Amino acid sequence: MTTLVPKFSRYAILLLCVIFSVSLDYAQATLVENAIPRSRIILLNNHPEERTAALLLQDFIKKISAAELPILANNESLHPGDIVINNADGDAALTEDGFHLTCSGNGLSISSAGGKGVIYGAVTLLEQYLGVDYFGEFESNYPQQKTIMLPAIDRMENPAFRYRQSQNYALSTDTVYRLWNRLEMPTDVFAAGYWVHTFDRLLPSDVYGKTHPEYYAYFNGSRHPGKASQWCLTNDEVFELVSRRIDSIFKANPGKNIISVSQNDGNFTNCTCDQCKAIDDYEGALSGSVVTFLNKLAARFPDKEFSTLAYLYTMQPPKHIKPLPNVNIMLCDIDCNREVSLTENASGREFVKAMEGWSAISDNIFIWDYGINFDNYVSPFPNFHILQDNIRLFRKNHATMHFSQISSSRGGDFAELRSYLVNKLMWNPELNVDSLLHHFLNGYYGPAGPSLYEYIKVMEGALLGSGIRLWIYDSPVSHKSGMLKPELMRRYKQLFDNAEQAVKSDPTYLMRVQRSRLPLQYAELEIARTENEKDYADISQKLDLFESRVKAFDVPTLNERRNSPVDYCELYRQRYMPAAEKSIALGASVNYAPLPGKKYQEISKTALTDGLFGGSTFVESWVGWEGQDATITLDLGTVKPVHSIEADFLHQLGAWILLPKKVTYSYSTDGQDFTPWESHTIPEDRSVQVKFVGIKTEIPVQARYLKIDVVATKECPTWHYGVGHPSWFFVDEVTVK
Repeated sequence: MTTLVPKFSRYAILLLCVIFSVSLDYAQATLVENAIPRSRIILLNNHPEERTAALLLQDFIKKISAAELPILANNESLHPGDIVINNADGDAALTEDGFHLTCSGNGLSISSAGGKGVIYGAVTLLEQYLGVDYFGEFESNYPQQKTIMLPAIDRMENPAFRYRQSQNYALSTDTVYRLWNRLEMPTDVFAAGYWVHTFDRLLPSDVYGKTHPEYYAYFNGSRHPGKASQWCLTNDEVFELVSRRIDSIFKANPGKNIISVSQNDGNFTNCTCDQCKAIDDYEGALSGSVVTFLNKLAARFPDKEFSTLAYLYTMQPPKHIKPLPNVNIMLCDIDCNREVSLTENASGREFVKAMEGWSAISDNIFIWDYGINFDNYVSPFPNFHILQDNIRLFRKNHATMHFSQISSSRGGDFAELRSYLVNKLMWNPELNVDSLLHHFLNGYYGPAGPSLYEYIKVMEGALLGSGIRLWIYDSPVSHKSGMLKPELMRRYKQLFDNAEQAVKSDPTYLMRVQRSRLPLQYAELEIARTENEKDYADISQKLDLFESRVKAFDVPTLNERRNSPVDYCELYRQRYMPAAEKSIALGASVNYAPLPGKKYQEISKTALTDGLFGGSTFVESWVGWEGQDATITLDLGTVKPVHSIEADFLHQLGAWILLPKKVTYSYSTDGQDFTPWESHTIPEDRSVQVKFVGIKTEIPVQARYLKIDVVATKECPTWHYGVGHPSWFFVDEVTVK
């Protein structure tokens, strides 16, 4: 007798059979069952990297399942299901830091050919197969489950770059973050940390400068020894001294085989003596003498590697000489705009031409890429859309080492997301960036993720539509008619309001959203100070909120110059909020002799007497002179009682802006005969912080015309990296009471 199975039941049985079959296929290895360990971690060679990989696995498997897998040395006999970590006998196809991850019925194997490959294999296992994410400083997500089973796995990965470096505040505090993101630091690789701008470390000017000025660059008619000086690269004594120094460094640092021998920071401070100039002229590039010097070092130490900069004046490759294989060219794209990829704008294309020239003569290139706003870390910097194209371009042009210098200071614009993206792409430039964005935003911000994704995309489109460049010394004020115009700012604020509302019941997500909102709040404050019409009560409220947030989130700096955001808030109240007494110079006409720099002549018509004080970025509001003294004369319109005058000067060493040496005030009733009022000698300031320095005289007089004679520093001193070249001075508001 045949029993008929109802149609639905037959389908159900078939489905159960399929599920059972898939489950058997999936469960190639069971690591934990009902919170009980079913596997062990075996260190095949007991190397430090194997132990680090094992500890990572043990820690996160315990967090997921509450089960602790034992870690054993290689003297144990292997059992089915064991996790074997082998850092020495990896597949021949593996490169340094690459790994091979396999899982079968016999267990799990993580192997590499050296470096940190087994660590990165363990990270990949946790991330791709066990659902663990590590997003920021001690910030991880992982599932909770009592049983952990693994499918069949056969996964081999090699990094796109043999050396990968980025920036994030977590790197100095969280070892797991650094390992998880597969990053290295200069101290890991470069002997004694000699990584970049090393000339003065190798041949200290305070030791040799006075007695041997001939060791240092000749230009503008003299030698220029100093902390930021370059070398005379054709001086034989320099070569021998440096060679002995390098030999001692390598001997003191066994196991380290690369060192940087590279120009000090600064542009066009190279030696132009007859011998150096002859090489550079023949090579058609100022890198010619550098490569010639480095090749001599590389020939003397053939078992070592020498890294040198192709930076600013040395960016272009030489026409004839080729770097030896053990000469590493560290090529920097510092002068390129960032709103589009490097192949899409003129500044980028100039760099690409140089990169292609270097890649034609070298397979050993280190790319230093800038995804950072040095003057305003805590400011919107929408460049996510160009990261992948640029990294792919570097890999295509023989880059084997890569430093992505991104703005990832605590509180910086999407600091955690920016690091996540560049770190993933430096390992594999072919990943889907949009998927990475969604994964991070939804994992790190929870339900707020969709609103923040929309915010990123709206601002990206607004930047591209504005036609305004994005660059590494940018100011929010530069974009107040573009991506930060009022209509868009209202949209951005609404999206962040939506994000906060979505996570209001989760303190962790809410904190992350509010921290990521800081750049938008800072931009709003910066733009507000440049407007003539202000709602001071509203600004005060926003300033108080920004101050409370940067304190709560422990934001250390606004910029590369280490200016504190808390100090900024206090300065804002003093500098940009209304004064008790208005300046009687508001709207006064101003005469200049000589005229300021060409870029500043238009703004100079109103900048000094418009009642608006400039910010930390010289690109807005300030009026500047390069390598010149200047006289500034104000006309108050009528003779008036005057009891004080104060001119506002900018100190920003990074932009070669130095305080003047002397400021002298004088006054007149007729504009012809001026009476000296008071002179001020200004001490030299070597501080890297951006400062606003008011020079003030308080002596009552009757005057219509007020004259300011400025004696500029005019030339960058020996300690400055513009040594021997013209310096700037900048002045903004002149306040008369």
